[in-house]
Amino acid sequence: MYYVYVLQSLKDKKLYIGYTNNLKRRVTEHNAGRVEVTQKRCPLRLLYYEACIQKEDALKRELQLKTGFGREYLKRRLSELH
Repeated sequence: MYYVYVLQSLKDKKLYIGYTNNLKRRVTEHNAGRVEVTQKRCPLRLLYYEACIQKEDALKRELQLKTGFGREYLKRRLSELH
């Protein structure tokens, strides 16, 4: 199982989108400062994730969410959850 996930920096409120095969471990790595791209934006919280069976599907979805349309989708989706 692969996961596409969205983290939000509690420091600057910006979003980070990624994928992994171990969601719990990856969020822990981000918050421990072991991921260079988010290191200076800790702490981070998990806002959203989607599960995919195949790695290729997770990669494709990650790229979709990183587009302007994808970010708009996330904005709408996340506002529905709150």
